[in-house]
Amino acid sequence: MPHAKPDLLIVHPLLGFLGPILETDYTVWRFWEGPPLEAVEFIRVLVVAGEFPVDKALAESLPNLGLIACFTAGYDGVDLSWARDRGLQVSHSPGVNHEDAADHAMGLILASWRKIALGDRMVRGGAWDGHEKMTSRSLAGRRVGIVGLGGIGAAVASRCEAFGLNISWWGPREKPDAPWPRAPSLEALAEGSDILVVACRATAETVGLISADIIDAVGPEGLLVNVSRGPVVNEDALIAALKTGRLGAAALDVYAQEPTPAERWADVPHNVLTPHTAGATTAAMPKMVDLTRENLRRFFAGEPLVNPVAF
Repeated sequence: MPHAKPDLLIVHPLLGFLGPILETDYTVWRFWEGPPLEAVEFIRVLVVAGEFPVDKALAESLPNLGLIACFTAGYDGVDLSWARDRGLQVSHSPGVNHEDAADHAMGLILASWRKIALGDRMVRGGAWDGHEKMTSRSLAGRRVGIVGLGGIGAAVASRCEAFGLNISWWGPREKPDAPWPRAPSLEALAEGSDILVVACRATAETVGLISADIIDAVGPEGLLVNVSRGPVVNEDALIAALKTGRLGAAALDVYAQEPTPAERWADVPHNVLTPHTAGATTAAMPKMVDLTRENLRRFFAGEPLVNPVAF
């Protein structure tokens, strides 16, 4: 028999904190605790982290599924053509953490360019002997190229202005109101940048966008920063370029596989790594919870979603 409260399935363990929040209004199932075989015909929503591919076999095993609710702003793990063909709606949580992600991008730039992370390791490791001063390069006047001038990219650009950096950007579409110049191509942007910040949306078209050639164009003195999605950057090419000195440094918050294996980076020089936390702040997370709850409420009430993904 159907439950008194509508049924939904939280797919990823990292969203486990949503369980107690949603249980007030819904019958909550947790996929990592075992497939909810007894509830297959009742589950109408999958709650997912948008960066992970949606399990199509799981979704197709739920005959009354109607919504894939992405807790995150990104929804690149959802095959939208497949969802459309199956009559599924998709929601997400946009516009709440782009400023935080931009702050994190600036932190990565500073930590790498000014050797802050390296200095921390030196002090903690006992390598600071006082005989030689560690130096780093000034930021003022350097050229920053931003790949993707959406919410995060524009917020990064605004912050870079305060640091006295020269800003340009590239994306597939013109933005006539943008106050910063658009490079004629991604290749030209990379060649003309000391620091290349990847902040574009992850789509099928942007997988591998930052190729070996683009990485080489940034060059042996350059810094590549990624706060977009891991698959946007050819990670194997990135690691090879760091090991051979063809790329000066990298500062990453996202990876081809998450969590990224520690051993993958054990012998890779000149990098600063954070665990996909750019947009995860105490200010943004409650807003993402609120948007997810409102999308769920509207779906079960038969109302238009507040944040639908347009197919």
